Amino acid sequence: MNESQALGRGSRAMKRALAGTAALALATALAAVGQSGIATAEAASPGEPKDPKVVFTEDFENDQGATPILVTDYTGAAPIGQTYDADPAWLTGCNGWITSLQQPGTGPAGAGCGNWWTSAQQMAGALGQWAGGDKAKNHAVTAYTSGNPGANKTQLETRKPVDVGAAGRFLTFSVDVAEVNCYAEHAKLGFYLLDGDKAVPTFTTPIDPCSNPGGTVNGVPVGTYTSNGPVLFDGSTLGLRLVNFQGSGYGNDAAFDNVRVLDVTPQLDVAFDPGQVEVGGTSTMTLRVTNTSELAVKKGWSFTERLPDGLTLTGAPPVTDCADATVTAVSGGGKIGVTGTLAAGAKSCGVTVKVTSARAATYTVCAEDVVEHAGVNLPECARVRFVPPVLVFDAHAHGGRVTAPLIDIAPLAPSDLSCREAAGDDRHKLLSAGLGQLGSLGVIDTRATGAVDPDGRRTATASATTSKLSLLAGLVTADEITAFARARGDDAGRVTADGKVDITNLKVNGVKITDLKTDLTIDVPLVAKVVINEQVRTGGGGGIKVNAIHIRTLAGVDIIVGHARASLIRPGQACPA
Repeated sequence: MNESQALGRGSRAMKRALAGTAALALATALAAVGQSGIATAEAASPGEPKDPKVVFTEDFENDQGATPILVTDYTGAAPIGQTYDADPAWLTGCNGWITSLQQPGTGPAGAGCGNWWTSAQQMAGALGQWAGGDKAKNHAVTAYTSGNPGANKTQLETRKPVDVGAAGRFLTFSVDVAEVNCYAEHAKLGFYLLDGDKAVPTFTTPIDPCSNPGGTVNGVPVGTYTSNGPVLFDGSTLGLRLVNFQGSGYGNDAAFDNVRVLDVTPQLDVAFDPGQVEVGGTSTMTLRVTNTSELAVKKGWSFTERLPDGLTLTGAPPVTDCADATVTAVSGGGKIGVTGTLAAGAKSCGVTVKVTSARAATYTVCAEDVVEHAGVNLPECARVRFVPPVLVFDAHAHGGRVTAPLIDIAPLAPSDLSCREAAGDDRHKLLSAGLGQLGSLGVIDTRATGAVDPDGRRTATASATTSKLSLLAGLVTADEITAFARARGDDAGRVTADGKVDITNLKVNGVKITDLKTDLTIDVPLVAKVVINEQVRTGGGGGIKVNAIHIRTLAGVDIIVGHARASLIRPGQACPA
């Protein structure tokens, strides 16, 4: 799977990322946190790597002091309290002891170390100094083989499963190792992540500090060794196994410490640009996968993002700078499927697709919209808003107007919003109005408005109410009349218009009129034509003009009482006259 690497003093970035820096100390407090099974990475700022999360760490310091014990008798820090097994060959012949310089200079009875015990202690001290700790107090598991242990046998294996939070995580492993007697046979160590009965190797080349040291401490070759390609781990719990492939007891003298498993799962983030766009337009949706700070290769992550209903992919092809990427994004569809690789050294990579909507709405995509995923942390919510086109308001109302051969009366109490994008409200009132010999009007109230709702939909309205009208010597009378016109834009920017007329106690030529159907026309012989509830569509149906009463006399006099008109116009189009 992954080649083991030694990190030297001149290249410590990986070591800091994996060890969590010397300030973390990887001591008892961190061991307690590390063994709690934390596996979920905190959300990264898109494109800015965050440090890995500690899934497991063992420094062999819990309750240790001046008395050496075998690793199989050791219990790790709470809350897990990890314990360990080893092959019997690695528990005899000066093998398997947790050793420290603070212990006596003579090995335990029956350990089989003889005069080699102090050499084993020196390796533990060198590892402590290498990790930035106190070499005199550091403990490590040592092996100073006084016999042939045999090849491919286990030096360390966890007994309890470690919770990694969820399946489909990228996990990486590191360990500090020291070795002496490099003139003889070298230790050849291989660590495995255990998924039930399945052992997943974290290396291609065994760890060999003699041949590949990260540095030397007091003449002892040491190093921090890590896999350079994290494993996409299938299970939600793991175990650890250390195997020594070297079977000889001639040399093969090594110690290990600071065993770590880190979650280096990349972070998936979603963003839209622009965040607000007109209906029918496009927004660029970016799905960014951000690496963790060690910047190791992450091969084989995948996810499927589901779009909310109404938000669809355009026909524009997806664009990606991710390695080995396959992107599935069908025009008009609502899912994006991505598999790919973060190349070694890459901070992040991304996939962009174009999305659109035929209606006004705010669309939100969140973690639950990632319906399938492996090897990525789920994103926080992202939003894009599609708004209707910015239609221009045009609304007008007046109480009455007269056009005649000998006299013109301008619109009474006019309220106007004339061809403007900004919302507004114009109102006017007149207590009474005389039309000369043509009649009289009482109180007139008019209003013209343009409004925008929270989703960007626009409505233009106009209304005119006139009371106590008497026209043409009482030929036409009413207690009150109201003309109303409205133009409304929908989610897609389409405009519909409607109007109505309300009249109280209307009489024409002495006859009470109760049926106010559209364009009701009454002929008064030899006098005039009277149209009630006159409605005229304008702007191809995007506007309407409503006259409550429209009188045309045979003498050429044109009287309108109660006029309202409203329309919504796309920018650049001519406003109605």
